[in-house]
Amino acid sequence: MPNEDYAFMPRQQMMQKEEIIAFAKIFIALGVTKIRLTGGEPLVRKDAAEIILALGELKVELAITTNATRVHHFISDFQAAGIASVNISLDTLQAHKFQLITRRDQFEVVKNNIQLLLHHNFKVKINMVVVKGLNDDELLHFIEWTKQIPIHIRFIEFMPFDGNKWNSDKLVTWQQMLQTIGAAYEISEAENSPNDTSKNYQIKGHKGSFAVISTMSAPFCSTCNRIRLTADGKIKNCLFSAGETDLLTALRKGEDIKPLIRDAIFKKHKELGGQFSKDFESINTHELNNRSMIAIGG
Repeated sequence: MPNEDYAFMPRQQMMQKEEIIAFAKIFIALGVTKIRLTGGEPLVRKDAAEIILALGELKVELAITTNATRVHHFISDFQAAGIASVNISLDTLQAHKFQLITRRDQFEVVKNNIQLLLHHNFKVKINMVVVKGLNDDELLHFIEWTKQIPIHIRFIEFMPFDGNKWNSDKLVTWQQMLQTIGAAYEISEAENSPNDTSKNYQIKGHKGSFAVISTMSAPFCSTCNRIRLTADGKIKNCLFSAGETDLLTALRKGEDIKPLIRDAIFKKHKELGGQFSKDFESINTHELNNRSMIAIGG
């Protein structure tokens, strides 16, 4: 969370439950086979359970990414909706650092909810954004976590978004992460699916596993098949895209939004939203045009 005060979006600007389900049905009709609820934090919505259960009735794989502070209220809803895998955003295993990063004193709640998910046989993935000087010294602590626990850690390269004070000096690359982990553990490559955004690895003798999302040092744009719909009903054809297409206004007017969806996807840039190149050391963040990550949501 940013240090400064943040103006949250008025409720009437956001998609309502019926509109979310309507969008889901349209995307499924166009060939989408997986829907992920993510954030911001999806479980803060008062109608989150209703949305989850309604999406669970559609013939689609359903997943969720959450900060896990409210997971204990939704275990039965996850199960009823057929959610089998839960991604949890957690950038540190230290309580004091957790409060510094999130501005919330809820580390124990998150830790307990991770245990709760594992107890109920959910596949748990941990998303950890690695930032030099902040939490890069915890790489091996996260790996140690996978020794006796069947948990999957995803180390994510620090990416530039509005307001997150990114610069290349804070970036820990995929290669640097593997070098650090490989110096302490015996790493082997694991299987990757055709459209994976992560590079998967296994450590000998560990019940869990890990992966690296190498957006900055080794982009995977040529095989990425993700699209993102923001909370206010804008389609982003890439996480880094400067442009957005307003689907919600068109839906509320009763217009056919399928042409808008197709047009937005066909306009997708070759890589990285067309905003910067793989030469990450030359990125000028003041020239980027995008929302902050907590406002992109989806």
